[in-house]
Amino acid sequence: MQNTTSSVTMPDSNLIPAENWAAVEAPIRRILKFVRPTYESENHRNNVVWYIRQLIQNRVGWVQVLPYGSGPLRTYLPDGDIDLTVVSDIECDLLCVVFGALQAEIHIHNGQGMLKEAQCIDAKVKLIKCVVDGVGVDISFNQKSGLYALCFLDRVDLYMRKDHLFKRSIILIKSWCYHESRLMGAGRGLISTYALETLVLSIFSMYNTSLNRPLMVLYRFLEYYSKFEWNKFAVSINGPVELLLLPFRCNVVNIIDPLKPSNNLGTSVHSGMLFHITIALDRGARMLRKILEL
Repeated sequence: MQNTTSSVTMPDSNLIPAENWAAVEAPIRRILKFVRPTYESENHRNNVVWYIRQLIQNRVGWVQVLPYGSGPLRTYLPDGDIDLTVVSDIECDLLCVVFGALQAEIHIHNGQGMLKEAQCIDAKVKLIKCVVDGVGVDISFNQKSGLYALCFLDRVDLYMRKDHLFKRSIILIKSWCYHESRLMGAGRGLISTYALETLVLSIFSMYNTSLNRPLMVLYRFLEYYSKFEWNKFAVSINGPVELLLLPFRCNVVNIIDPLKPSNNLGTSVHSGMLFHITIALDRGARMLRKILEL
């Protein structure tokens, strides 16, 4: 697939004086300190993962329970869920087997143990949602693509260096998307976490040499995607790609999975939500530009 950038307006963050970027460094550090993973949150989440792993493996026996997503990548927000996948080579209805094990645990403790509730979600990707010690846990099955994505993004962060700028930028942008603009949530017709990470990675791919702070990445992100012509192009980590060149069916938002080009990460976005997303990005870009110009 060939890519093109001719119809996409480039951000103008280079016009902002260096002293202006330096002036906002301290408040951004405070924000990141508040929302990024802490020693306490890591311990708590690790205990939850260990508990679920032991519960399932002790009751089922022939499976592996592996974390993936924002947890092991260490880009989760304070109230973020834990993603686990149950992996097995034995052909059976894993969802029913695991759900039965969780229900049995709840019954034994009369709902007063660490595991409070569990429910099945019959979606495109079948899930079990449960709450363990106050933390939401999503359990999927044989979700190997999620494990591949975790390894890929972790390697990208190491390759970028700059004191984990890639991961710190994901946390900042995710915070803005989740708390300021309400743009995240595949179940609500919005952007999924992996799609957002791919959007951020695309920004790094195009502007890595000029990016030194998470706020710079956020600014580039807002400026670039608020002007992006979604009706003409798809996002890839190599720049925009004309929709006519795509190997998959087009959606209102099209984001090419860097690990599987035939997979469109934008399918979760509903047509009615694209307007909301564009307006929120534009408003965020204008507001941040005014702050940086002061």
